Amino acid sequence: MAKKKSISKADLISMYMDYVLEFNEDPKSVYKFSKDNNLEETYFYQCFSSFESIKTQIFSSFFENTMTLLNKSDDFKTFDARNKLLSFYFTFFEVLTANRSYVVHALKQKENKLEGLKSLKELRFHFKEFINHLEIEKLELKQERLEKIQDKAITETAWAQLLLTIKFWLDDTSSSFEKTDVFIEKSVNVSFDIMNIAPIKSVIDLGKFLFKEKMMN
Repeated sequence: MAKKKSISKADLISMYMDYVLEFNEDPKSVYKFSKDNNLEETYFYQCFSSFESIKTQIFSSFFENTMTLLNKSDDFKTFDARNKLLSFYFTFFEVLTANRSYVVHALKQKENKLEGLKSLKELRFHFKEFINHLEIEKLELKQERLEKIQDKAITETAWAQLLLTIKFWLDDTSSSFEKTDVFIEKSVNVSFDIMNIAPIKSVIDLGKFLFKEKMMN
C-alpha cells in the first residue's frame, strides 16, 4: 500500500489524539506511529519534531480555534476588556469540553504535574499576548521599568487564573460543567474589580492635593 503523502498537521494531530485516547498512552515511537498510520516517517518530522511538539500544538490549536470563533462576532470587537476576557473564557472552555477526554489525559492523569504543564507552553504565550492586547486600564507610572513590572504582573496573574480555572473545570462534576461557568464569571469579575484603578487614582489625586496644600501653607 502506498504511503500517504498529502496529509496536514491537523490530520497528524487527530491521529495522535485518537491513538492516545484509544490506548491511554503515547505512541511507542515515531517510527511505529508512522507505520501504523501508513505515513513516511520523514513526513512526520517535516511537521513536528517530536510527540512533545504535537502536545503543545494541540493546546495552541484550542486557543486558535477559540479566537477564530470570537473574531467571527462583530459584538466581540466592541466589548470592553472585562467582557472580552469573559467571552474568551466561555468559548475556550466550550472548545476544551469538546475535547475533554484528551485534556483530562494530558493534564489530570499525569503523576508529574510539571509534565502536563509543558503541554501548555504555547498556550501560555498566546494567552499572555491576548491579555496584553485587551487594553486593560493601568496606572500611569511614568517609569518604563515600573510599567514593565506592572504589565508582567497583570499577565502572570491572568495566566495563573486560567490555570486555576482549568483545574476547577477538570474537577467539576456538575451537569454541563455549570459550576465552571459560575466560577468563570465570579473570578473574572473579581479580578477586574481588584484591578479597578479608579479608586487608586482617587487616592493618588487626594495625596497630591494634600501634599500641595501642605507645601503652600
